[in-house]
Amino acid sequence: MRALVSRLDSFGDVLLAGPAVRAVAARAGHLTLLCGTHGAPAARLLPGVDEVLVWDAPWAGFRPPAVDRADIDALADRIDADTGIVLTSFHQSPLPTALVLRLAGVRRLAADSVDYPGTLLDVRHQRDPHLHEAEAALELAEAAGFPRVDDGRLAVRPPPDTAALTGSGPYVVLHPGASVPARAWSPERAAEAVRELAAAGHRVLVTGGPGERDLTAYVAGGHGTDLGGRTGAPELAGVLAGARAVVTGNTGPAHLAAAVGTPVVSLFAPVVPAERWGPYGVPCVLLGDQDAPCAGSRARECPVPGHPCLNTVTATDVAAAVEKLVGETS
Repeated sequence: MRALVSRLDSFGDVLLAGPAVRAVAARAGHLTLLCGTHGAPAARLLPGVDEVLVWDAPWAGFRPPAVDRADIDALADRIDADTGIVLTSFHQSPLPTALVLRLAGVRRLAADSVDYPGTLLDVRHQRDPHLHEAEAALELAEAAGFPRVDDGRLAVRPPPDTAALTGSGPYVVLHPGASVPARAWSPERAAEAVRELAAAGHRVLVTGGPGERDLTAYVAGGHGTDLGGRTGAPELAGVLAGARAVVTGNTGPAHLAAAVGTPVVSLFAPVVPAERWGPYGVPCVLLGDQDAPCAGSRARECPVPGHPCLNTVTATDVAAAVEKLVGETS
């Protein structure tokens, strides 16, 4: 059987699909993961994936491309699968993707859908709205005939040795950036946390992507080690795997930390529900006002002046949460 799993969203979304991907891979001779550009680095880390097919859909992502028939036709020509699962978030429709996969000749398709699918789906599953995204994907896979094959936790391929980046001795990681501004702690608060963690005796590494070098340099200051722009996805996995704890918002590195088994202090803005998107399967301390006015809004820019859901969290709160997790896992 040649199988295809589609998850067209971000880095973290693709990591959360990992347990379902492993379930499908266990019964497939070949598994293709269809994902967008931002999810591709995560897709290449997932066990069970034989091929990563990268395509940016007009109905997914923060800046989707225009509809281009030639582009869609070219994608359909590249797909070679007998069966497929379309993974989406609770607020997304799987039907546009299902249509493309049908045009590509995929004979059997499954997805969560509240909309009438006509002949686009063979398995129209109804998800529990309270399930974590990783659990919801596993439940869909099982409904499609792919039962879970392991403990269902997030996982990635073994990361490379990152001692040259981290140095020797224990450390914690603070990742101040986020995929959208509404989910980010303020740089000032993050810098305060680095200073407070350092004063408590922790060695602090500050991580970020190539476009976040100014942010990571500011946050690291003179008390942390700035790794901004120095880690691709595999290297970041290695850095996070070696940490005693990771401090980050609701963004991809939170899920990558969970995938390598590292405890997370989650600065979680409630614009999406923590029960669906919080760090999965690892010890976690959730910080942030989950009843703030922005709760459930899916806002990308904070709609409340001062960003109170996160900026009421102090450096002392974060340091205490780190101490709690380190104490529990030592």
